Amino acid sequence: MKWKRNLAWLLLAASVCVMAWCGRELWNIQNMYARGDRAYEELLQAVTAPPEAPNAEAPDRTVDFEKLQAINPDAVAWLYGPGTAIDYPVMRAEDYNQYLRHLPDGTYHANGSLFLDYNNPSDFSGRLNIIYGHNMKSEKMFGTLEQYKKQAYYEAHPCLYLDTLWGDYRVDLLYGCGIAAGQWRDRAFMYEANLESLLDYAAYHTTFDSRAACSQEDRILVLSTCSYDFDDARYFVVGVLRPRDEAAAP
Repeated sequence: MKWKRNLAWLLLAASVCVMAWCGRELWNIQNMYARGDRAYEELLQAVTAPPEAPNAEAPDRTVDFEKLQAINPDAVAWLYGPGTAIDYPVMRAEDYNQYLRHLPDGTYHANGSLFLDYNNPSDFSGRLNIIYGHNMKSEKMFGTLEQYKKQAYYEAHPCLYLDTLWGDYRVDLLYGCGIAAGQWRDRAFMYEANLESLLDYAAYHTTFDSRAACSQEDRILVLSTCSYDFDDARYFVVGVLRPRDEAAAP
């Protein structure tokens, strides 16, 4: 039965090799995510500072866009949700691919970056502005966006903040809803010409009831991420851009 003993040793050796390979891959993945976390933390420290005149309306920092654009001129904004994990620069490239898997400093990374749809003007002057981000299980990027499926989460976080090169805004949230990626593309919701249809769809399917309202003159911000409700699902949250000095929704 020598051959059986030899086979057993071979299987044991193979198992040890597989376990070692899996362990190395797990370490590589964890190390990659740790590097990404450090990169964003260092960026936050490098380009933000306490505001000169703190007030209850403004977040507890200001963004130095001169420093941010010195790191990467594709940076057009900073999105911040008090009490949430959302606290990131917003990039803009000439396609959908660049920042799916690249950090703001250009490093390849699975987390990618938040990025503005290239169909939208970089100064957020259009009526429709769409920011995309990954739904990470670590809750990084837009990993907490689907929390808006719960009314209580909306009540705790009814607005976000968007600082840009051209002005600072509070984002009063209106709707949150899911949609199939194919349906999003078929309805061409990424184009401003179909904004009213997008708002109608979102109002009908919203996962939370909002205190905010919008008019035909308001500029709209959409935050979009993948969802795991079904194959190729998306979840998006719709808000209205308000200059920081306007009164908050009652």
